[in-house]
Amino acid sequence: MKNLKKILISLFLLLLTANSFLSAQDIKFSAKDIYNKNITDEIFKDADLTMINIWGTFCGPCIAEMPDLGKLNKDYAGKKFQIVGIVIDAVTRKLTPSAKIIDSAKKIVDQTDADYLHIVPSTEMMNGFLSDITVVPTTIFVDKNGKIVGQVYAGSRSYSDWSKIIDNLLK
Repeated sequence: MKNLKKILISLFLLLLTANSFLSAQDIKFSAKDIYNKNITDEIFKDADLTMINIWGTFCGPCIAEMPDLGKLNKDYAGKKFQIVGIVIDAVTRKLTPSAKIIDSAKKIVDQTDADYLHIVPSTEMMNGFLSDITVVPTTIFVDKNGKIVGQVYAGSRSYSDWSKIIDNLLK
């Protein structure tokens, strides 16, 4: 029981630290999507609010929430809102793209109807704002300038839960 309490306190402090660090940053990057198209932080200018969902192909909860995220992206499209996925495991330990994982990500995207932009993290991203991500899924929201708004969310959520969070941030 003592060990469980210590573990929970440590996890809370870790999440609090990541939340504080991330919220102090603006998200700037240059990368490619899973279809090898060049992508930069300029994509944020297309919406008042962008939800960035950091996920892994190995992560059951990440994949389980993707159908809801795809539906949210469609349902909120007229509200100057968009979702962007970052496939955290799409690069090797040497930070080079993994064709095998990218192919797996494409299949997951197709199977879950999560038909929003999915980014393969660049070295710049992995050494920057993604370096403190310790849990997937992790979700952050940014404004049209790439400035983080609201809090950092660890773990998956339902359509209804995300909808409430999005509505609150769009106010």
